[in-house]
Amino acid sequence: MAEYKQYITQIQENGNVMISEDVIASIVASALSEVEGLGSLGTKPGIGILDFDSKKHWGKSLKIMIAEDNSLAIDCSVMINYGQSVVDVAAAVQTAVSNALESVTGVKVTAVNVNVCGIVRA
Repeated sequence: MAEYKQYITQIQENGNVMISEDVIASIVASALSEVEGLGSLGTKPGIGILDFDSKKHWGKSLKIMIAEDNSLAIDCSVMINYGQSVVDVAAAVQTAVSNALESVTGVKVTAVNVNVCGIVRA
């Protein structure tokens, strides 16, 4: 089984840049806040997406895996707003998270796995 790190390390000319899981979680939360039709991140309705800004709030809702080659895999559990297409919203989540992480960190995202836990009334 692969061992995962807690930081992305990028070697620069003048030293190293380390990006923590908390920063990655903040980027994910920001990207998710822009997805139309997404009710919340998590398995319980009523919890705001932007409440997931540090590891103590992630719970089972967000899992960040940083591989040895600094690539990222993200697992997130979400609630979809009633009346929205589950498949369309889940695809939008994958695209938003992947694009945000790649553009902000410059790191390859290998997977964004979306677990739809339920439907909420908007």
